[in-house]
Amino acid sequence: MTIKPTSFALLVAGAVLVTGPALAQRDDPNLKKYCTGDYMTYCGNLPPESPEVDRCFEKNMSKISVNCKKAIDYYEQSQKKGGRS
Repeated sequence: MTIKPTSFALLVAGAVLVTGPALAQRDDPNLKKYCTGDYMTYCGNLPPESPEVDRCFEKNMSKISVNCKKAIDYYEQSQKKGGRS
């Protein structure tokens, strides 16, 4: 599982900030629902819109909750199939 640079950070930014352009462009309810807690636990010290969040999630992938991993996989598959951008 590979998290694409900036896409996950923008989704987390939308999930955490709940306002702003990131949410409007990349709002994914599954990532918001299932990954916000993991973001706060493992990467909450990083600005949500930063590329460092992607690296943080990659570094901590073995600790990320099962539901967040599934949400990331689902999001990435939907992107490959021409889903939301």
